[in-house]
Amino acid sequence: MGVRFVMVGGFLGAGKTTTLARLARQYQARGHRVGLVTNDQAHDLVDTNNLRSQGFAVQEVPGACFCCRFDDLVNRVGALESSERPDVILAEPVGSCTDLVATVVQPLKDLYAGRFAVAPYAVLFKPSHGLKILAGGKSGFSPKAAYIFTKQLEEADAIVVNRIDEIAPEELDRLSELLAERFPGTPVLKVSALTGAGFEPLVELLDQDGGFGRKILDIDYDTYAEGEAELGWLNSSVRLDSTAGFPLDSLLIAVVNGLQAVLNRLGGEVAHLKVIGQDDGGAFGVANVVSGDSPAKLSLASGSTAREADLIVNARVAIDPDMLDAEVKRIVSDECAKLGIVPTFLQSQSLRPGRPVPTHRYATAK
Repeated sequence: MGVRFVMVGGFLGAGKTTTLARLARQYQARGHRVGLVTNDQAHDLVDTNNLRSQGFAVQEVPGACFCCRFDDLVNRVGALESSERPDVILAEPVGSCTDLVATVVQPLKDLYAGRFAVAPYAVLFKPSHGLKILAGGKSGFSPKAAYIFTKQLEEADAIVVNRIDEIAPEELDRLSELLAERFPGTPVLKVSALTGAGFEPLVELLDQDGGFGRKILDIDYDTYAEGEAELGWLNSSVRLDSTAGFPLDSLLIAVVNGLQAVLNRLGGEVAHLKVIGQDDGGAFGVANVVSGDSPAKLSLASGSTAREADLIVNARVAIDPDMLDAEVKRIVSDECAKLGIVPTFLQSQSLRPGRPVPTHRYATAK
């Protein structure tokens, strides 16, 4: 049957990395060897570092989405096959990418039918923005960015509502009604990647074979490209030094809170904002926020009092990327000053993603 290829999509901040980590542990508990492939616009990705810190074998496809780096995706999977001999590959696409059935799932099923057994394509639903988008309210994003969100759900074999531990029962019921109205016939699963609630039905879905991965979108690439470009992208790395030592986790939360506050003031809606820190002993922490009005969370605690550490800020925000870059440097510098830390900014990349140009695009399902 070949290696099981499981790609889990979803919008920025939907919880894909946490979901893939939990899925990886569940497959490992079955005795399967697992490899993971991450994807974003640059090297030294937050998600790659996060997953590797948890002991997983990870390759990354940087520089563009899987659809535009299809051959790189296959090559990175090949590297995992050589080093890990995996039974399962878990793949995390860029959160602002859609049309993945036509540009990734179908080419894998057609061109590599003997090598990969492609699982049903599940897409995570992000409640903090999704409920507002489906209900026609103000989400903080333009209609073009919201277009990407809804197209992701349209091509899903199953919609997976994540973060049910954060949703009131009546809100979850309303959300279920809206999804049934908007995407009739598409199964809806409800999970918490944080607690593991609802994961057994998700794994059972991903184990299935059959007529999956066949929803070819009718999509306007002009709208898609403009919507993605509105979400300014930043990846910034900083070296931290302190003679007295500092609480790494407290710094991560302070940076996220500071950035969220200033971006709200500037009118830049947060799609996702992740800050990771790793001290020289290998202790690793992650703080994140997934919208302008959601609370910051320490999703992975390092427990470290560090003298030296590396910090990476990864953000997708509806704001000019140069302004985003300047605010990141200001907030990091301010928070470091409060704790007696000397920051050295090593690398900062900010951009608006270019127009997607898929390597392959199937007009009909094979």
